[in-house]
Amino acid sequence: MNTGLRITTFAAALAATFGAAYGVGQGVGPVVADSPPKHEGEHTRPAPEGEKGGHGTPPAGGLQISEGGYTLDLRTPRVTAGEQADLRFTVRDADGRAVTAYQREHDKELHLIVASRDLVTYRHLHPTRAADGTWSTPVDLPRAGGYRVFADFTPAGKGAENLTLGADLAASGPYRARQLPPESGTARVDGYEVRLTGAPRPGKASELKLTVSRDGKPVTDLQPYLGAYGHLVALRSGDLAYLHVHPNGEPGDGTTSPGPDISFTATAPSSGAYRLFLDFKHDGKVHTAAFTVRAGGAAPESGTPEGHADDGHGH
Repeated sequence: MNTGLRITTFAAALAATFGAAYGVGQGVGPVVADSPPKHEGEHTRPAPEGEKGGHGTPPAGGLQISEGGYTLDLRTPRVTAGEQADLRFTVRDADGRAVTAYQREHDKELHLIVASRDLVTYRHLHPTRAADGTWSTPVDLPRAGGYRVFADFTPAGKGAENLTLGADLAASGPYRARQLPPESGTARVDGYEVRLTGAPRPGKASELKLTVSRDGKPVTDLQPYLGAYGHLVALRSGDLAYLHVHPNGEPGDGTTSPGPDISFTATAPSSGAYRLFLDFKHDGKVHTAAFTVRAGGAAPESGTPEGHADDGHGH
């Protein structure tokens, strides 16, 4: 079985604070997003200072706007909560030129994820690129506050490495802080129940298995979505360190079944709370189940179901 695991590397830590209300023009912090996999081994760039774990531990990711000579130029740093807006951005090279050539990964040149700083709202978007290199996609964020935009891509060219760059996005409007949802091993979304077995471990690879059922019966006919039966994104609570985790196996490999189990391998860069977002496709629709887990602690109980990512998947 081909096991893919990609954890993108970032060096700078970001933190955001905001007051009791957001006015137009104010903003910090990020919301949630997802990006697609590439069935390769883990990247082995050096860990940033303060993020080095044990031998072979992948560093935290998703925390910087520039890496490897490329920069995420977010042209829409602010939107209004509850109103649809056109989110526009450009990826620029070391000379400041817009990048117009990319490698396709899981059917797309670039995957965009938007996540709220409180890890309640999550969007996995697939923007379109103009000839001049400008990317755009409609987005509607339900609540005021800080969000993070993640662009996951690989530039064209021999030996080019996959990158995930991050930038802050603010949604203006009345703001009310929300707590991280409690830990749970079960999530319910759109009539489906998804159970999580396993938990990420700091500095060690571990299996995360998610089992999908509906009306008490296992779902055994999941549909391929972006070349896999499921995509899992993990974000660390606090700084939104980004981990893109890939499934173990893929459709058509002769060993991977279309459900009810979807298996992943992941390594947490540190102990702490993480928010997991699973995208899966069934009956022609993409659904997102969300979990709160803790690395370095006990596995979550399969008790009260948590629900799903706030206000829909956002495709």
